[in-house]
Amino acid sequence: MLEKDNVKINESLELHTTYKVGGTCKYFITPETVNELIDLIKYLKEKNIKYMILGNGSNSIFSSKEYDGVIINLTNINTMEIKEDKIYVEAGYQLIKLSMDALNNSLSGLEFAAGIPGNIGGAIFMNAGAYKSDMSNLVETVTFLDENLELKTLTKDELNFSYRKSLFQSKPEYIIISTVLKLEKGNQEEIKALMDKRKGRRIESQPLEYPSAGSVFRNPSEDIFAGKLIEDLGLKGYTIGGAQISEKHANFIINVGGATGEDIKALIDLVKLKVKEKYNIDLHVEQRFINFED
Repeated sequence: MLEKDNVKINESLELHTTYKVGGTCKYFITPETVNELIDLIKYLKEKNIKYMILGNGSNSIFSSKEYDGVIINLTNINTMEIKEDKIYVEAGYQLIKLSMDALNNSLSGLEFAAGIPGNIGGAIFMNAGAYKSDMSNLVETVTFLDENLELKTLTKDELNFSYRKSLFQSKPEYIIISTVLKLEKGNQEEIKALMDKRKGRRIESQPLEYPSAGSVFRNPSEDIFAGKLIEDLGLKGYTIGGAQISEKHANFIINVGGATGEDIKALIDLVKLKVKEKYNIDLHVEQRFINFED
């Protein structure tokens, strides 16, 4: 059964998103095991109570309204085991932490993930990536709960991975539980050197000192970068409320203080409109808007 510490009432969602925005939710629940998760969802379905799954909140923009339902956070479903060149890891495990675990075990392949502030479930859902690499390069299998709350496992070739996409985006009823990743044995010093180099590049080029959710828009193509389009429009520094297009990196929106989800959404909508007018390009938002319905 769920412990009282795992159930929070009228919880502020600012505490659970990397943008540090959002209203409250009626119930915020963090099950400890997969069985607890299954029992909880069965109960919510029987009672016709609205719910959603939230990972690390690194790709989520909540409105300021109350979420009138249950938010289920998978942070505590986070076991991890490394066997030779394979990592067996549950959805709630942090991606940055896993990249460090790989380094400590002289495993190469997760260097790109050292600066991505999500968890494993969200990373697979979005096929997170950087530096021309992504999760699909490492995934062997993914285990998930299907619409009947039965555990199923699919192989990489069955998961429809492509640029920032996976099968799970078209199957929102599926809940990612765990994955098996296959890495390569490498030289620990070389792995660390690459990670340190990229960390330095992130510090120089990204506004890491402010709450954000990383890149807002997908690049329209390999040769067209969303940040460059936005910068060329002169929108760096443009601010709505407490949300600002970063002066350091135009594809980042940052919370410079007191931003709301509505501020961020308004800024995203403005950028999309301006890019469409100037370049006739429809920018695709990497982040998701939650609880903005009228």
